[in-house]
Amino acid sequence: MYEEQLYRAALNGDSETVGKLLAGGADPNKPSEGEEEGLPLCAAAAWDRHEVASTLLAAGAEVNGRETGGWTALLWAASNGHAATARVLIEAGADVDTANDDGDTPLTLAARRGALGVVQVLLEAGTDAGKYDGEGDTPLDIAVDWVGVHLESALLDQIEQEGWEYVVARQYAKDGTELVTVAGRSPDGEQTEQVQAQRGHAAIATLLEDATGVYTPVERLAARALAHRDIDEDAETWWIVADTLGKRADEETYEALARLCVSEDAREREFGVDTIAQFGFADGEKPFLERTLPLLQKMVTTESNPQVLRSVLAALGHQGDPRALPAVLDIIGRPGHKRTMTDAIALADVLPPDHEEGLALLIEMSEDEDAEMRDWATAGLAGLRADTPRIREALAARLADADLRTVAEATRGLAVRGDDRAARGAERVLAESDDEYARDLVTQQ
Repeated sequence: MYEEQLYRAALNGDSETVGKLLAGGADPNKPSEGEEEGLPLCAAAAWDRHEVASTLLAAGAEVNGRETGGWTALLWAASNGHAATARVLIEAGADVDTANDDGDTPLTLAARRGALGVVQVLLEAGTDAGKYDGEGDTPLDIAVDWVGVHLESALLDQIEQEGWEYVVARQYAKDGTELVTVAGRSPDGEQTEQVQAQRGHAAIATLLEDATGVYTPVERLAARALAHRDIDEDAETWWIVADTLGKRADEETYEALARLCVSEDAREREFGVDTIAQFGFADGEKPFLERTLPLLQKMVTTESNPQVLRSVLAALGHQGDPRALPAVLDIIGRPGHKRTMTDAIALADVLPPDHEEGLALLIEMSEDEDAEMRDWATAGLAGLRADTPRIREALAARLADADLRTVAEATRGLAVRGDDRAARGAERVLAESDDEYARDLVTQQ
């Protein structure tokens, strides 16, 4: 009886009941044999109940325990796209390269689903990116097969039956990719079925190509990025492709990106700029700086698209070179320019210690009505190399800010300058904030 109750509580994410049952003697490694057969840890993993999974593991659940068909908790988490639970399981010792009886591995299952977050967790954990599944396909083979496929139609083909009614729902998965659900119902309403996948295959293919040393032409990678620019929640595919290309640091890729920067298509120019912005950066070295900076400075004059110009501004900041300051001030000061956190970041990154006009503008941004703007501008002030009374006073003024991340940034800036007022900011953040990032800022000085 305990086993069925524990399984159901784990599946539902009922941490309180799981704790009580375990305390009462329920065995976390004994499978339920009722209507729903299986291990509690696998149930928790299949439904992304990562807190319950942690509780079960702490109580002795075998992280690599197997259900019928050879399914482990990690295989269930990967199959359903649950990155948070996958991380919990891996940290507890889950075998990242295990396979079920059909030969499916966590990576092949995640690649098939398009679960970008899970793939990233598995790669970070050192999974074998080239391991075949039971049908002889690598994770890369699987991901590439799905790139460019109309996902909704492919999912419908999997469950379509004559006379049934179907609906398609779209929402964002936790990893930022679009989650597509196709659900069907029989004419009498007695039967239902649904299937899901995430639109992360292009990003996954890019990561797996990088992991396995497969070279993909710039044009093909750029096409992947452009196709997903407005699909992912925060342009996840776009930035993964940009990062992959940026790490190449070779002449051929640089020239291809430079051509994109002068393309007639605004989206291609935007991608070219976003990618070339940090091209070849490694260990503090910027081998293409003397070519990239003039290219971006020229674009400040020639570019008319606001979104591309926003990318140019960010790219100028990434160069970290004071020679970019006039161009940054030009963009920020244009009539109709909508100020965002990019302004503060770029300005701080290129601001020399003795530039009073730029410092005054950054201080003004630290007093903005928008909390995010104040946060980033204050972070910029804190990170300046200069130490002047004006900077210290601007930072001290933010210790009373309503936004506690801003307070934390100001505290950091004062602390590194040896200003005693930092203690007041630290005390406030630790007393009022449960934000881990803010608390780390004021304690790791």
